[in-house]
Amino acid sequence: MLVESRKVSDSIVETVHMIRPNHLNSAGRLFGGMLMQWMDEIAGIVAKRHTRMNVITASIDNLRFLKGAYQRDIVIIIGKITYVGKTSMEVKVDSYVEHPETGERTLINRAYFTMVALDVNDRPTLVPRLELTTDEEREEWEKAEKRREMRKMRKEEGF
Repeated sequence: MLVESRKVSDSIVETVHMIRPNHLNSAGRLFGGMLMQWMDEIAGIVAKRHTRMNVITASIDNLRFLKGAYQRDIVIIIGKITYVGKTSMEVKVDSYVEHPETGERTLINRAYFTMVALDVNDRPTLVPRLELTTDEEREEWEKAEKRREMRKMRKEEGF
């Protein structure tokens, strides 16, 4: 049986959002739950593109709010596969505020989503292998393996 594989570049997703009043919390910043929703959607699309099947979010690691975003800010969210296992994959999702005058992007959030591929009966199923084509992709894979081990340890310890 031939095992299918895809490149990281085959499933990268980038979206653009303009922060509007309905996206703000009571402090006048982008509501964290709104950003998390957008990030989860991106992770799902990345995983769906990689597997070409239904997926679910199993966990979110290292969700870090580094800086705020405010009304009229432009938020760019980029997701890409960093690791694949047997039935799951890790998707790195970075969020940036893009400065309109310079185009410079400032990282405001990063998270790692564990996504699981599902067959037609909603059971976990094998995912395509990941072709690593750059040194950066190989480095991301190695870091993802460490995060995977940490997730296993936390699970064993009940965290």
